[in-house]
Parts: sequence; C-alpha cells; structure tokens
Amino acid sequence: MKGSLILVAWFVLGILAGYSGWVPEMVTGQDHLALYILYGLLFLVGICVGGDTRAIRNMLRMKAKGVVVPLVAGAGSLLGAGALALGLDAVSLREGFAVGAGFGYYSLASVLASQMGGTELGTITLLANILREVLTIALTPLLARGMGELAPIAAGGATTMDTTLAVIHRNVGATYAVIAVINGLVLSLLVPVIMPLLLG
Repeated sequence: MKGSLILVAWFVLGILAGYSGWVPEMVTGQDHLALYILYGLLFLVGICVGGDTRAIRNMLRMKAKGVVVPLVAGAGSLLGAGALALGLDAVSLREGFAVGAGFGYYSLASVLASQMGGTELGTITLLANILREVLTIALTPLLARGMGELAPIAAGGATTMDTTLAVIHRNVGATYAVIAVINGLVLSLLVPVIMPLLLG
C-alpha cells in the first residue's frame, strides 16, 4: 500500500511540475521521448520475465490450471472495465476495454495508453490500475473468506507476481501463491499485446 501511495505522489508531482511550467519545453514537447522510455520499460520487463526461470518452470508444471486462472481473470477484467465504460461518458467502450487490459500493470499500461490513446486515457489507466492494486491489498482477507482462494488472485491481476503476492500468500497459502505468480506473469505478458490491439 505504501508503494502505491508513493507512486501516486510522484504522479501528482509530475502533474504539478508540468502545469507550473517548471519542466523545460524540450522535455514536455517531445512526444517521442515517452516512446523511447516505453521501449526501455518493455526491455526491462523482458529482462525480469526472462530472468525469473522459477516462475516459468512453475507455470509449465501447473499446466492447464496455470493458464486457465489468468485467462479467466483477464477476461473478467476486460468485461468489467467494458461494463463500466458503458455507464460512463469519459471513455468509449474500446477505451474501457483498454483500461481493463492494463490488468493492474499501471506503469506499462499507462504509458501505452498515453502513447496510443492520449494523455487523458493514460491518466485514467494509471489511476484505475493503481486503485486495483490498493483495493486488492486492502480487501484480500475479505475476498478470500467470502469468495474463495482464487478471488484475490483474480482481483490483483498482474500485481499478483510482485506487490500483492505477500498479502495473497498470507491469506490463501503457498499453493495458491504459486498460482498467483503464474497469474501475474501471464497477465503481465498480455498487457503489451492486448492494449495495442485495442488502441492501435
């Protein structure tokens, strides 16, 4: 939770810096700068995924169950975000699906959304996916008791391989923690595939 609040604080500081004119136009006026940062972020994500051989081995060992959980969680994210978009005037249905396709991976998803859908969509994507992480951390005990062990894993999305893993492990046990890691890994890999398809 503390990490999420720090990220929100940095985001707000960035808004204030951009609004105040403190940041040179050389930085704010360069759209391709964010694109280069995105390429670097994707490269670092690739390094993390490729370097985590234990998670890949666990995913192969779990076979069908290891793939079904993230696919169902991903489909639920897309449908839920699409349903919300229908009730809001802020985004179109396609943009709502794209926000849901962030799967909680706010750093990558918000940059992709900004690049392909504009700054407003990037901001909505960032806030929606940070909120997803914060709510998962806060509500995991209730979700696990009321809806079963897989509920907090589905709620956490891509974050279940890192920031929400500890609280999930504590509330549902080691076996489901393995599923959580696989869920986070698969959904993280799907973000840079599905979002461009929706917004490209």
